[in-house]
Amino acid sequence: MSEKKYDDMTPEEREEHDRIARKKEEAEQATLPYKWRQTLQDVDVSVPVPKGTRSRDLIVTIKKKNMVVGLKGQPPIIEGELCKEIKVEECTWTLEDQKEVFIHLEKVNKADWWENVITTHPPIDTTKIQPENSKLSDLDGETRAMVEKMMFDQHQKQAGKKTSDELQKEEMLKKFAAAHPELDLSNAKIS
Repeated sequence: MSEKKYDDMTPEEREEHDRIARKKEEAEQATLPYKWRQTLQDVDVSVPVPKGTRSRDLIVTIKKKNMVVGLKGQPPIIEGELCKEIKVEECTWTLEDQKEVFIHLEKVNKADWWENVITTHPPIDTTKIQPENSKLSDLDGETRAMVEKMMFDQHQKQAGKKTSDELQKEEMLKKFAAAHPELDLSNAKIS
């Protein structure tokens, strides 16, 4: 039997397909010598090292598209090309409790999910990522204004009222009519 296309599957078949894919992905990620997580802005990598490791025992090299992490005199724990470019000047690494290297990578493109940290490592399915909720206060002014306008318009539509654009056009027509009383705009429509 040939494998059904995802779009042709029943909801139950999709759920089972996703469960199997998630289990396979988790098993592949568990084989990596590090753990990682990401937001749209950054990637955090946690690399276990032997207890008692000191920063002078480490080699950590972070470049725009490449990273090496390891112990001096030993093969690297991580070495390879990064999935996407990073802002090197905004990246950091620290040794925590002499047993874990914590690496913070700042993404250049803050609209992309990474499939993996190192390109040769097993990828994750980025279409299944559930982004964390953010607060309006976390957004910059322009983005916040746009989101608030969208929320207002959605609320207005649900209540059967006019959207902000429709209200703005109506206000412009009123001002124009007041400035030009000689015109009959009672049947005017704005598109």
